[in-house]
Amino acid sequence: MKRRDLLKAAATLPLLPLLMRSGTALAHGAGSLATTLRSRVRPGQTGWPATAQWERLKRDVGGRLLKLEPPFAQGAASPALKQLANPFAVGDNPALTLTSGWADAWTSQPSSYAVAAENTADVVAAVNFARQHHLRLVVKGGGHSYQGTSDAPDSLLVWTRHMNQVSLHDAFVPQGCAGHLAPQPAVTVQAGAMWIDAYDAVTTKGGRYVQGGGCTTVGVAGLVQSGGFGNFSKNWGTAASNLLEAEVVTADGQVRIANARTNPELFWGLKGGGGGSLGVVTRLTLRTYELPEFFGGMGLIIKADSDTAYRALIAKAVDFYRRALFNPHWGEQMKFYGGDTLDISMMFQGLSKQQAEQTWAPFVDWVHARKNYRITKPFQALAAPAQHLWDAEFLRKYAPNIIVSDDRPNAPRDHFVWAGDRDQAGWFIQGYQSAWLPASLLQPGQQTPLVNALFEAAQHQGVSLHFNKGLAGAPADAITRARDTATHPQVLDAFALAISASGGDPAFPGMPGTKPDLAMARRMAAAVEKTMDALRAVAPDAGSYVSESDYFLRDWQQGFWGSNYPRLAAAKRKYDPDGLFFVHHGVGSEEWNADGFTRKG
Repeated sequence: MKRRDLLKAAATLPLLPLLMRSGTALAHGAGSLATTLRSRVRPGQTGWPATAQWERLKRDVGGRLLKLEPPFAQGAASPALKQLANPFAVGDNPALTLTSGWADAWTSQPSSYAVAAENTADVVAAVNFARQHHLRLVVKGGGHSYQGTSDAPDSLLVWTRHMNQVSLHDAFVPQGCAGHLAPQPAVTVQAGAMWIDAYDAVTTKGGRYVQGGGCTTVGVAGLVQSGGFGNFSKNWGTAASNLLEAEVVTADGQVRIANARTNPELFWGLKGGGGGSLGVVTRLTLRTYELPEFFGGMGLIIKADSDTAYRALIAKAVDFYRRALFNPHWGEQMKFYGGDTLDISMMFQGLSKQQAEQTWAPFVDWVHARKNYRITKPFQALAAPAQHLWDAEFLRKYAPNIIVSDDRPNAPRDHFVWAGDRDQAGWFIQGYQSAWLPASLLQPGQQTPLVNALFEAAQHQGVSLHFNKGLAGAPADAITRARDTATHPQVLDAFALAISASGGDPAFPGMPGTKPDLAMARRMAAAVEKTMDALRAVAPDAGSYVSESDYFLRDWQQGFWGSNYPRLAAAKRKYDPDGLFFVHHGVGSEEWNADGFTRKG
C-alpha cells in the first residue's frame, strides 16, 4: 500500500446537473476558456524555435537552459540507474521524475529543454518564451506527481529545484494587508524547496511548526497548490489553508503577488486548485505555530484467525477510533488487508509516550483477552521532543533505522527520507484510487455498514484509512481556514481519506531490465477498483484528493473540487485565457486533447 468530503447532499444537489455532465459541457456551462491558441508545436514542426532562438533564451536565463536527453540512453552504463535508490538524486535530475509512470496511462519522458531557474526572472523568461512560440510548458519542483504532470515529451520545462531558499519571519504581514491582518510568525519558501528544507529551518532550527507533507522529498509549492496533508493536519489543517501569500508568474509573464487582498481569486485558486494550472508559483509564505511538547508515533499489527473474528476486530477498531482517536491529537493510518490482518501505524502530537499508551490500553487489552487474535507486531509507542521530529542528527543517534540519509558526497546533512517512503522513488503505479469518507459513518447506527465495507475491501487489494487527510474532528479554526480554499468541500466533513493502491519497481522508458508486467498491472488495478467499489457503496458520492487519485477518474471536476469548480474555472479564464498552463485533469484541461497539444473542437 502506497502513501497518498463528503459534501452534504443538500449542498450539492443544485449543482449536480451541471457537474455530472462531461468535462467539455462543464467548461462551456461555466464559460468557454477558448480565445486564440488552438494548438502547440512539437520539434520538427513549423513554428518550433530555431537554434538561434533557443540560444537567445539561454542568454536571457544566464546560461541555465538545458537540452535534455533520455536518461537511460547509455543503457547499463547510464548514471541515472545508480540514482534510482536515492530520491534526492532522482529529484536532482531534470530528466527524471519521482514516479516513473502508470500502467496504460503515462510514462515519464523528459522535456526537450529545461530552464533550471534560479530566480523569478528566469521563470518569466521561460513563460514568455513558451507563450510566444506556442510551446507545451511544464513545471517541476519536487517531481512527485502521480498523475504525470511533472514532465511531458516535446515540452519546455520550468525546473525550480534550485530555488530552494527558506526564510523565517517573526511578524509577517502580506503586501497590502497592513491594518487588515495582524503580523504573525511565518516562513517564506521558494518554489523548489522540499519539505525537509522547510522542516529543518522552521522546526529543527527555529523551534516552530509549519503544516506540510509527510514525505520529506515532496516539493513545498506542489503540495500547497494541491491542498496538502501532513501527519498532523487533524490539528493544523491543510498546507493550503495556512498560505498567507504567494508570488506567481502568470501566463502573460507578469509577476503577481497573491494574498487575501491582492489578486484574491488567484490566491484562493492556488490554495488547493491543483498545481500547474494558474501560473508558476515562485515563492510562498506560510503561517507557523508554536510546537507542542511532543511528537510521536505508534504501531501494532494484528491477525485474526477467521473472517468472523476479523470482522469483529474491524468493528472494534472503528468504534475505538471514534471514541478515543477522533480528535486533533491523532493522524495517519489503519490498513485493512487480506489474510484477516489489521496494520495500525499512527502519529500523535501534544501527548507524551505514557499518555499515548494509556489511550491505546483498552484496545490492546481487548485484543489480548481474546484467543482468536495473534499480534504479529507488538504495540509500541515512541515520543520525542517535537523540535527533533525532523532533526537528522538526533534521529541518526536515537532512531537510525527509521531514516535513510542522502548518501551522496557533500549532500546536506539534514536531508533524509523516512525509511518507509524510500521505495516510492521511481515507482510504477498499477492502480490508485481514493475517496473521502464522511464522519456520519462513525455514528453508532452507521458503523455496521462501514465495517462491512472495510471487510469487503480487505478481500481485494485492501484499503488504508488516512485519518489526517480528513478534517472532521479538527479544531474549528482549522476547519474555517480550510473552508476558504479551493479543496473539495467534502474534506471538511470527512473523518478519513480511504486509499487503495498498487505499484511496482521503477519502469522508466528505455531503462535496462524487465519491462512492467502490464497484464499483472491490470489485474491489480481491477483489485483496487473492487476495493473502492466496496467503500463507495457506503459513500456513493465521495470526492477524491487531487494528488492521490485515479488517473482515469471520470467527472474529475466534481471528484476533485465539487462545488468549487466553477469558481476555479473563472479564475483560469481570468489569469490564463489561452490555456498556456495544462496538466492532466487540471482546471481548464477539458478544453484540450489528452496530450495538451491540440484544443478540442
